[in-house]
Amino acid sequence: MESFSLILAIVVVTALAFDFTNGFHDTANAMATTISTGALKPKVAVAMSAVLNLVGAFLSVEVANTISKGLVDETGIRPEVIFAALVGAILWNLLTWLVGLPSSSSHALMGGLIGAAVASAGVGAVHGGVLLTKVLLPAVAAPVVAGVAALVGTRLTYRLGRKADGKAAEKGYRAGQIASAGLVSLAHGTNDAQKTMGIITLALIAGGALAPASDPPLWVILSAGLAIALGTYLGGWRIIRTMGRGLTDLQPQQGFAAQTSAATVILASSHLGFSLSTTHSVSGAVMGSGLGRKGGVVRWSTATRMFVAWGLTLPAAAFVGALAEWVTKLGDWGTALVAVFLVVSSAAIWKISRREVIDHTNVNGDDEPAAGPEPEPVGVVTAAMAAVTPPPALTGDLKATVPAPAVTAGAPDAPPTPAATPV
Repeated sequence: MESFSLILAIVVVTALAFDFTNGFHDTANAMATTISTGALKPKVAVAMSAVLNLVGAFLSVEVANTISKGLVDETGIRPEVIFAALVGAILWNLLTWLVGLPSSSSHALMGGLIGAAVASAGVGAVHGGVLLTKVLLPAVAAPVVAGVAALVGTRLTYRLGRKADGKAAEKGYRAGQIASAGLVSLAHGTNDAQKTMGIITLALIAGGALAPASDPPLWVILSAGLAIALGTYLGGWRIIRTMGRGLTDLQPQQGFAAQTSAATVILASSHLGFSLSTTHSVSGAVMGSGLGRKGGVVRWSTATRMFVAWGLTLPAAAFVGALAEWVTKLGDWGTALVAVFLVVSSAAIWKISRREVIDHTNVNGDDEPAAGPEPEPVGVVTAAMAAVTPPPALTGDLKATVPAPAVTAGAPDAPPTPAATPV
């Protein structure tokens, strides 16, 4: 019983560690556009986001119930399975943070849980209908819906404000962007903090500490909210730079449209119990707002890398989760081995990240981080055109625009030099 209680405590601590990584990994979802447009100072933005994440954790438990009661068969799950799932999710979060890619913490958690559950009890331990309707379909639909909404919202915003005073309109949009960013933070706490609540609740049910089909206890809700708020406050600056500057160059009008669209999609999904990826929603909205502004662009090289990361998240986390579950089956020493591997790997990733520090002082720097995506390459034709200086326009006095021929010594029009003067 003591050994069992110890593993249950380890699972709870590891789940809160995942919640912490979720916070700093997903800070960009709420505050990247607000920081990139200058609507808020970086430290003020992450502090505001942290507080609202904590508040949002208390608003609903629908997503938590989807995880603890719906995704996997809770009757055949051991605490070690949940521990293995968390290992896969944490390592994927840290790897994508290191390279500055906004992947989905939600799908990392789902992938780890699915892989560990299948390794433990077979494919039948996963409820395929719930996986399809409440995880996979929202993953595809969320960025599309948020992107279209942001595109339309951006065009409508520019159209309605085309006759407004430029500075006054920009100031108003900055204020609106702050409000919409706060709404995204609240939605993030409502959606993402619940995923950790669901995992801890599932562990408590698996360990016999809670009755099957129980809702998350108050201490679980509070601890999950505090963990994600603390992670949010520290700020995932690498991903904030990619989201705010790597995908497109945003103006306050675009930031307002993107944040409002994303927040609407996230809050609606939380109400319906969909385990939605806030990363997918906000990234789709940012790309939509980039396409919505006349002359706006989306850096598709960055977007392509991000799409690849999205596609790899579920299978990669599932693979690590399944491997970790296989090791934990070897007994207590196997569980200890997995725990040591998690700690050592996390420390190594952090040490590598110190080679180039990105924080609130340089998150809006002009140069892309070395660890992040490269800028869009310049085409050959574009480079050639930029290297050629156009001739001056032939207006006015033609002689004024045509340079005189260079004068050389001994030329007919050159004044005689003393050496050429006849004696």
